Amino acid sequence: MSATTNASHRPPLAILVALALGVLLAALDQTIVATALPTVAGDLGGLSDLAWVVTAYLVAETVSMPLYGKLGDVLGRKRVLIAAIVLFLAGSALSGLSTSMTELAAFRALQGLGAGGLIVTAMAVIAELVEPRRRARYMGMIGSVFAVASVAGPLAGGLLVDQLSWRWIFYVNLPVGAAALAVISAKLPKPALGERRPIDVAGAALLTVAAASTVLVSSWGGTRYAWGSPTILALGAIAVAAAAAFVARERRAADPVLPLSLFAARPFWSAGLSGFLVGVSMFGAVTFLPLYLQVVDGASATTAGLRMLPFVIGAMLANSISGKLIGKADHYKPYPVAGAGLMAGGMLLLSRLDRHSSPVAVALIMVVIGIGIGLVMQVVILVAQNHAPRRHIGVATSTVTFARSIGATIGVAIFGAIFAARLTAELASSSAAAQRVAGAGARLDPEQVRALPASVRIDVIDAFTRALHVTFQVGAGFAAVALLAVLLLPRALHAGEPGTAGTQGAAPVSA
Repeated sequence: MSATTNASHRPPLAILVALALGVLLAALDQTIVATALPTVAGDLGGLSDLAWVVTAYLVAETVSMPLYGKLGDVLGRKRVLIAAIVLFLAGSALSGLSTSMTELAAFRALQGLGAGGLIVTAMAVIAELVEPRRRARYMGMIGSVFAVASVAGPLAGGLLVDQLSWRWIFYVNLPVGAAALAVISAKLPKPALGERRPIDVAGAALLTVAAASTVLVSSWGGTRYAWGSPTILALGAIAVAAAAAFVARERRAADPVLPLSLFAARPFWSAGLSGFLVGVSMFGAVTFLPLYLQVVDGASATTAGLRMLPFVIGAMLANSISGKLIGKADHYKPYPVAGAGLMAGGMLLLSRLDRHSSPVAVALIMVVIGIGIGLVMQVVILVAQNHAPRRHIGVATSTVTFARSIGATIGVAIFGAIFAARLTAELASSSAAAQRVAGAGARLDPEQVRALPASVRIDVIDAFTRALHVTFQVGAGFAAVALLAVLLLPRALHAGEPGTAGTQGAAPVSA
């Protein structure tokens, strides 16, 4: 069927489910490995290489996002999405068959290369299949998938390891991914034939080096290497040099990976900036809330995961309701503004929690933060899509998603450094007994804290609490800056205006 049509208001349900399943797999595999790592290390050995199992996936996923956006614009979304699913499934199968930590890290990188395409291309497909004023509803569905994955990943990982084997955290992807692949192959329309443009290989390589170096600095700084170590300083210098060379390259490239002209429009660059800042702030809450629940509140890892459900529920409700309201009113600015405000307020409330706080109060704060994140995250992607030319829908989607991912990695590094420094200082200023564990600092895990004598444990928990207070206050500060950024977003959607991917400008797909 070669006839083409513009985007409609209701894409086939089977395609939506397949896209959601693909995104769920990619998002789950960011976190599902965490609870299995001790078992994996015991089985395969190579404890010193354990961090690479997580880092390889994160680096590959992040650096591939901008490239998938461009490839989808040039080659067509369907074939790029199929390639991403195949890569992800191949990486999953090989990861489950790994016989050493080196093999597992390499196959996790292959998984990550596929995951980057699953996330970016799924959202770009929605932009092609759905007219702008209806996109928010379906983008909200994708946002809900991310929220579910953030909590379901560690829980699913623990369950599979306990009941089956750590290898099943990878094998479980195969039937789900195969179903998504079958539906996408059969149901997703083929793109209309267009002009085939050469890929900017030099620009793609420079962007990959810059992104990979940034992620490694964020992942390794203060943990694997000291912030002032030659390795971190060298990676930082490489990141800056590669980023500068990338900008210079894109200015003169015939068909750049990331057209810098897109940033001339305020809606586009403000959406990217908002995504970055919200990514920084959001992961401050997501990363350190479980630490509060396990160390300060004394919950087990499984219980802490279950107690994160209010966060998921808040995000899902906000994604769903705001998507429907935006579709009806065509006004989207109030939602990210309210979302950033709720995030800032929720983080401030987190900074007041202690070991006497009510579980109900903690749950309500999680709901507030979840609603805030749900109101802002998918809207900024929607803004970028709706204010970019239709030939750059993929690039627009991947740019904001990439900005959020980079923000998340940098946010985790910032908050981790702040928390570690404050915890060490708080322990050093505590009782003489607590000072004896000050050398361990942020390396103290919940089990070690629970094993301390009661007289010492209370002082250590109070030190954790005070360190978390400062960390959450910094997170609130980043959320406040994100609020200033979202104030720059356009107030309403004007479908079909010149130069946008509106109703009249939606990318054609086969009928």
